[in-house]
Amino acid sequence: MTIEEKTRTRTGEAPEMAPKEPSKTGRQRKRDPERTAAAILEAGIAEFSQHGYDGARVDGIARRAHVNKRMLYHYYGGKDGLYVAVLEGRYAAIRAAERELDLSRREPIEAMRQLVLFTWNYYIEHPEFLAILAVENQHKARFLTRSDHIVEMNSPLIEAIAEVLRRGEAEGVFRAGVDPVELYISMASLGAFYLSNRWTLSAIFSRELTSKPALQEWGEHIVEMVLAFVGPQGGIHNARVA
Repeated sequence: MTIEEKTRTRTGEAPEMAPKEPSKTGRQRKRDPERTAAAILEAGIAEFSQHGYDGARVDGIARRAHVNKRMLYHYYGGKDGLYVAVLEGRYAAIRAAERELDLSRREPIEAMRQLVLFTWNYYIEHPEFLAILAVENQHKARFLTRSDHIVEMNSPLIEAIAEVLRRGEAEGVFRAGVDPVELYISMASLGAFYLSNRWTLSAIFSRELTSKPALQEWGEHIVEMVLAFVGPQGGIHNARVA
């Protein structure tokens, strides 16, 4: 005890207390649940993409997220709720990234080219997206139809494609009558099929389809096919019959 502390003790003065550490602010308290929920969601993405819905386990997700599994039930209501949140989150992520393309500010041909390449590269960079979609297709979209947000999330994309097609038609660079939903399904299919089957395709055709140059070349191939289809001479109705 210091001389000053002894003096205060004799005179009855209360000793000075060490300053308390500042308590967490409201913002810090708010961030903790957000981080926990985000960690569970990321763990769910990994677990469902690797093991499917049926093979995924709540215990495994909790271990990945480093939380008690009761927290999963607290934030998502259980395995089903988390799985639906994962589906919604994967669609929300790609739709948000697509909006960054700002297609309305691009010339029609360039806008279509950028959308095709974006979709292709997104599939390459986010393999969990196609994996999750494959899982849900095995269940015939049973869980996806429970979502109240999926349709409203995807509608802006289709409207953006339709707007590009309208501008292209007005400028004479695209033909009339292209359905934006069918067009998107086509460009997505050309990318998804390649990636989902690249190992077997490489084997049966004796071609290296997994290298970076091969992937880049296929991206340009999709662009050429899409632009040829939407171009003034594209489509079965405009094709010349020999």
